[in-house]
Amino acid sequence: MRVWIDLTNSPHVLVMRPVIERLRTAGHEVQVTARDFAQTLGLCERFGLECTAIGRHRGEGLAAKAAGLASRSLALVRWAREQSRGEGGGGFDIALGHGSNDVCVAAGLLRIPSSTMFDYEWATLQHSVNCRLARAVVVPEVIPEQRLRRYGAAAKLRRYEGLKEEYYLADFEPDAAVLASLGIDRSRPLVVVRTPPEVSLYHRFRSDVFAGVLERLRAAAGREGVQAVVLPRVESQRALLEGIDGFVVPRGAVDAQSLIAYADLVISAGGTMNREAVALGTPVYSTFEGRLGAVDERLIEEGRLRRLAQPGELELARRRVDSEQARVRRDPGVLVELLLSPLIP
Repeated sequence: MRVWIDLTNSPHVLVMRPVIERLRTAGHEVQVTARDFAQTLGLCERFGLECTAIGRHRGEGLAAKAAGLASRSLALVRWAREQSRGEGGGGFDIALGHGSNDVCVAAGLLRIPSSTMFDYEWATLQHSVNCRLARAVVVPEVIPEQRLRRYGAAAKLRRYEGLKEEYYLADFEPDAAVLASLGIDRSRPLVVVRTPPEVSLYHRFRSDVFAGVLERLRAAAGREGVQAVVLPRVESQRALLEGIDGFVVPRGAVDAQSLIAYADLVISAGGTMNREAVALGTPVYSTFEGRLGAVDERLIEEGRLRRLAQPGELELARRRVDSEQARVRRDPGVLVELLLSPLIP
């Protein structure tokens, strides 16, 4: 079987890595395309995932995103046709993506079955496209079906238990080398921070709470010896953060999962890093100011994720680990089966 996987953002590399590995181990041919955005290409290189770089992020506005979708989808069509071993159809048996509208559009034009996967249900424009074009929509079971009906997904839903992070982190063990590479002193408090997804349509405004968090951490670096590793999403954020004393801003893709595992606290304005912290047992605050999805609603209800209202609520100290928290490790093979379900009679 020939499988096409498209990666459009940094977290997608993490989610799809074990899927790619299992498909290849099973003897299937897997071709990967990736968009030049955030750390997507850098993470592919770090994990040894050979990919073809196609397209880039075209901007924040709706018109720019629409233009980007059209141009990159057509570029993917041309690429897929070049890979074809026969007439038409792109030569692939199925196309897979995590929230990639581009691959769903391209696969539709090529009449290739596709599956999409996501865990945040309020990206309305994105899901209005990918859910209608895909033959399978793979989501956490905690997302209510009624929230997905508007996208035409009800008959296509394939559900999995728990968090997607519990699947792709199943084989993960932290590596202290990342601390040494960043000059981190393990005797002092370590806070890992992820910036807001300012280029996402579902996050239309800057976070005043997050700005307050940065100021609190900048002051704590001098007074309390707190080490703040700030992970920007895009180069414009990096350029701003590198000019602030007291922050460690890595260049390029780093082993963020190990940083999270060793951190005393994680603060993220997005979603994936919050849930990675939950999966790894690290205390975590969310400063996300968009509409909460069902996954985060459940985590907050269970006390596994806290929503930060004021920067003064932060406790910047070494965390006490009274006992080793049992990690939930789930089989990524479950995701493989769900994604390939359109090919099963």
